[in-house]
This record gives sequence, C-alpha cells and structure tokens, in this order.
Amino acid sequence: MPFAELPDVRLHYRFDGADDAPVVMLSNSLGTNLSMWDAQLPALTRRFRVLRYDSRGHGQSAVTPGPYTIEQLARDALGLLDALGLAQVRFCGLSMGGMVGQWLGANAAQRLSRLVLCNTAARIGAPDIWNARIDAVNKGGMAAIAESVIARWYTAPFFAAAPNAISATRNMLLTTPAAGYVASCAAVRDMDQRESVSRISVSTLIIAGAHDAVTPPSEGRYLAERIAGTKYAELAAAHLSNIEAEMAFTSALSEFLAD
Repeated sequence: MPFAELPDVRLHYRFDGADDAPVVMLSNSLGTNLSMWDAQLPALTRRFRVLRYDSRGHGQSAVTPGPYTIEQLARDALGLLDALGLAQVRFCGLSMGGMVGQWLGANAAQRLSRLVLCNTAARIGAPDIWNARIDAVNKGGMAAIAESVIARWYTAPFFAAAPNAISATRNMLLTTPAAGYVASCAAVRDMDQRESVSRISVSTLIIAGAHDAVTPPSEGRYLAERIAGTKYAELAAAHLSNIEAEMAFTSALSEFLAD
C-alpha cells in the first residue's frame, strides 16, 4: 500500500492505469476517501494514469493536529506531486477537493494542464453552520452527523434506487477519523476564495448538480463567470454527482480531460 512521507503528513495514494499515460489527479470530498472515484476508473484508465489520494485526516492518510486550511490541503497535493516526481497533471476535485483545485489554479497554475471543479464553491456556508457540525462530531462522533450529511449528498429517488451506493457512502463517512473530519470542517469554514478564483487561467470545467443543496448550481455559475473561458456542465444529481450521475459525470470529465 503506497504512502508518501511529506514533511508533516503521511499521505495514502494509489495509481491506476498505464505507467506512460498522462496523469489525472483526483481529490476527494469532505468525509470520503479515494474510493469515492471508483466508478470513474474504467473510463479514465483507458487514456490516463489515475492518481488518487486520501486527503489529510481522511481514509488511510495521517490525522495531524487541526484545524487545517485549504491552502494546507492544497500544499499537500503539491507535496505529493513533488514526492512522485510529477511536474504537471490534470486535476479534478469534488467539494473540498474542488476547493483545493481552486487554490491550485490560482496559486500553482504551472502544475496543472487542466482543472475540473465539481460540486464546489468559492465559499460555503456561514461559520455557525460549521461550528455546529464540529461540536456535534466532537460530542457524538461521526455517527452524530452521518445521516443528515448523506441526506444532502443524494436525491430521494437515488436513495431508493441505489442502496448499495448509499451503504458504501455511509461506510466512507462513518470510517472517516472524527479528528480529521473536524479539522477539515474548519478548513472549509474558514475558506473564502471569491477574490482569488478570477486569477485562474488554466483551462477549467465546472460541474454542478442541479439538485445540490450543499453547493447549488448558482455557486458553480459564480465560478464559471469569474474564471475566463470556463466550460460549465449541470447534471441531474445532488452533491456527489460523480456517483449519482455516474455516466454523465464520467463522460463530461473524460471528454474535457482528453480535449
């Protein structure tokens, strides 16, 4: 099982696909791990070498003392690229991973050849919302917030039609280390990239979910209006659009990355 030892964190990562193919880096959302991208692998590995990793405090990566910041998480991604000897990649991040992508696009554009920002925003929610969630997890662990969070991640029809996907998602969330989740909630709470996103000059695709209550389409359009030359796709899904709208998401992502 591969790990990268960065100066202040141990990151778990995985490669899939041919060694000589162009690299696509995938960054997970808050409360998940690298397996959230499983559905995209068959299509992506036909053309690309896929690099997935567990963000700091998630999955099998180390849980370091918090609070974290989005810049810190973005620098983790850069540190992983450096450790693996990768000068430039195509980058795709969803939700918190998309926040990392925004920072990279604005501050380390030379490391990206394409950028995909999915179900994300330049700023999400008032601090009180995040503080309440942090308090709930500190008192009751991940189980205290799991059902309410998952209910915002998918539409009701998908809940009824895809019990296996719901079960896998619930397991990802419940097995996320509580301390890492809380520290990452603080990163999202304190993030405001509304001014900096206009500096992004990398070729960018925005993917939004038409039924996403966490980062609604208006947030995706906000980014698209401020990042020059951006392509925008809106899918029939809620927050985890790569899972709920798997085929449409994978098609839009694959076509953009190969363009």
